[in-house]
Amino acid sequence: MDSCSSVITPEDVLESLMNDGTIDALRLKIINQLKANEELKNTTIKMAEQSKVLNTPGAEKQTKRELFDALRQELEAPVLEKASKSVWELILDSNGLGKEISEMVEKVFSRLSGWEPPLFPLPDGVTHTNKEIENEKEKRKGKEWANENKEKENSPSSLKKRSFSELNAGGACEAASISGDPPAILEDSSKSPNQV
Repeated sequence: MDSCSSVITPEDVLESLMNDGTIDALRLKIINQLKANEELKNTTIKMAEQSKVLNTPGAEKQTKRELFDALRQELEAPVLEKASKSVWELILDSNGLGKEISEMVEKVFSRLSGWEPPLFPLPDGVTHTNKEIENEKEKRKGKEWANENKEKENSPSSLKKRSFSELNAGGACEAASISGDPPAILEDSSKSPNQV
């Protein structure tokens, strides 16, 4: 996908999450956390114990299938409502599964859009990407190089030989103009500098 010309939609992110198995993995985590939710279990058991179906005279004479169908009809909506609330609590939990979901969505969006995902999330929610860290390193290198050059200019022996890295940073032509020698030609060493 060309990140420069197309807009990444929520559907694109969702499709990617579905295709790479992330949605299935999240579904499994949610189901396991619901199964482990003792409060939800206890509420469901209490609802079944207090159901009209089981507490009606003659309920013991019904078949298991009849009881199950009647219980389902009576309790399905309220039990699903409680389960739905529990699922939403899990999804919106900013310290648990909700945080994990947000990070996955952000990672997929970043990948699809060609951006780098955040490398180090900070406590206040600000993140630094690899590019930001590299830019910061480059700024520091530039400041260090400028400081080194100031020190050298102020030193009594400012006409010292330059190191290879200084030549690369300052440019070969600048070095040639200082020394008076023409720049070296690396492409074809068979030609002399005068033939160029």
